[in-house]
Amino acid sequence: MRDDSRGEDGAHPEVWTGRATNRIQWLLALVGAACLALGIELAVASGWSSGVAPLVMSVVGCIAAGLLVLFGTLAFVHVALKVDQESLEVRCGHIGLPRRRIPLAHVAGAEFAPLVTPCQWGGWGYRWRPEKGTAVVVRRGEGVVLRLWDGHTFTITVDDAESAVRVIRARLRPPVPGPA
Repeated sequence: MRDDSRGEDGAHPEVWTGRATNRIQWLLALVGAACLALGIELAVASGWSSGVAPLVMSVVGCIAAGLLVLFGTLAFVHVALKVDQESLEVRCGHIGLPRRRIPLAHVAGAEFAPLVTPCQWGGWGYRWRPEKGTAVVVRRGEGVVLRLWDGHTFTITVDDAESAVRVIRARLRPPVPGPA
């Protein structure tokens, strides 16, 4: 999926892509689907004798919880990072939402983080912590930490993060003037 091959001159690729996946979240998606199925089952086979209100509350609650868990986890089963000449783009899940595009002009620096964990950020997903910044965490492992010019940081868990950092750093440097 990633294109970190170098040409004969050692230059970085036009577009670098990387990805990280969390297979455990598929289990959470199954839990969401089970809640959704339970809500539908309650609605179809409603043999409740205690009234309509408890039935409606149970059906709506199960369906809402199922949809929330199902779509919430599917949105963060994987993250894709694309770095081109002008920006980097982070896309989550199969639909690509949430998505964030950061122009390289807004990036002050990039660091390799050998271990980013969901515990550091309060769980999986798109996270914000006042003392740490913003992150997209889909699994435990290596990541890229961007320092932005506005003082914020943005962390992304992605496979081969060291390569991504090299590409980003190379694009942040002003071009060296060649012999005239």
